[in-house]
Amino acid sequence: MNDTDLLNGRRFVMISSTASAVDADAPTEFAYEESGGVIWGHYTGDTVIHGRFVGTRDADRIELSYVHLLKTGERASGRSTSRIETAEDGRLRLVEEFQFEGDDATHISVCAEVPS
Repeated sequence: MNDTDLLNGRRFVMISSTASAVDADAPTEFAYEESGGVIWGHYTGDTVIHGRFVGTRDADRIELSYVHLLKTGERASGRSTSRIETAEDGRLRLVEEFQFEGDDATHISVCAEVPS
């Protein structure tokens, strides 16, 4: 996976997370932009009103920082490392290990690409 704009314009939805239950009817949706291995984007849904992320991608590995506003009015931020996988149907999956700022626990989430 060396396409420098591999994630540009792709959308993903969270399908599982060890940090919280995922609302299957309104999962968090992520919109990715990428140029030359630099990644940025936004997300919303489930418990998140609005979130932003920025980072880098090297081959099938993503490293990024994120911050979001929750429906409770609280903010959360942290860092993550994701592995890009290709599903049998050709769509991408992101398997992410993440930590919230101020919390030593490592959580895992899985996001599936939304067909365009």
